[in-house]
Amino acid sequence: DLLDAEYMAYMLKYDSTHGRFNGTVEVKDGHLVVNGKTIRVTAERDPANLKWNEVNVDVVAEATGLFLTDETARKHIAAGAKKVVLTGPSKDNTPMFVMGVNDKTYAGQDIVSNASCTTNCLAPLAKVLNDKFGIVEALMTTVHATTATQKTVDGPSHKDWRGGRGASQNIIPSSTGAAKAVGKVIPELNGKLTGMAFRVPTPNVSVVDLTARIEKKATYK
Repeated sequence: DLLDAEYMAYMLKYDSTHGRFNGTVEVKDGHLVVNGKTIRVTAERDPANLKWNEVNVDVVAEATGLFLTDETARKHIAAGAKKVVLTGPSKDNTPMFVMGVNDKTYAGQDIVSNASCTTNCLAPLAKVLNDKFGIVEALMTTVHATTATQKTVDGPSHKDWRGGRGASQNIIPSSTGAAKAVGKVIPELNGKLTGMAFRVPTPNVSVVDLTARIEKKATYK
C-alpha cells in the first residue's frame, strides 16, 4: 500500500462506519502488527516488484482495483505468487467465480475474478430460482450504499450528469454490470437478466431485488 504504515494502523483501528477495532494494532519496523501477527507493508506501484517469493505467498488478493486484466494481474505471478484472486470483475475474459454458484467448475487457473459485491448477492439468488423454476427473463434492482467514487457535494462527473450529485443528498440512478456478470457465472442465464442500481445516502448495507418471469408455475408457499 502506498499509505504510510502509521496512517494505515490508525485507519484500521478507528472506523467511522464499523467502529473501533477491538484487537491490538501497532507498527513495528515499518510493518503492521495486528493481534501480534506481523503483516508486511510495501509501497510499490508495480506489482512485479513486490517480491512475493521472499515471503512464500500462495495466493494474492488483488484489491487495488487497478490490475483487473490477466496481463496486469500476472505481474504478481512474476513476483513469485502462485495464484491471484481479483476482488472485482475483470476487464477482460479472466474466469469469474462466485461461491455457491460455479465454484465447483474451478480448474486450477492461475488468475480468477471473484466478481463484484452485487454479483455475489445476485448470482446465488438467480441460481436457486433458475434451478427450481427456470428463469425466462428477470429484472434486478440494487439499492447500493454510497461508495468512495461519489461526490460529497454537487460537482462535475466524467461518467454521467447524475453521478455528479452530492451523495448524502440524493438517490442516484446508476448502471451496474452485475446482471451481465450473472450470465458469465451461469451461462444459461446469459442475456436473460438486466438491471440498474440506485446509490442511496447510507454509509453501509445494500440490497438486491430480483423480479423474474419463470417457466414453471409457483405459489407464495
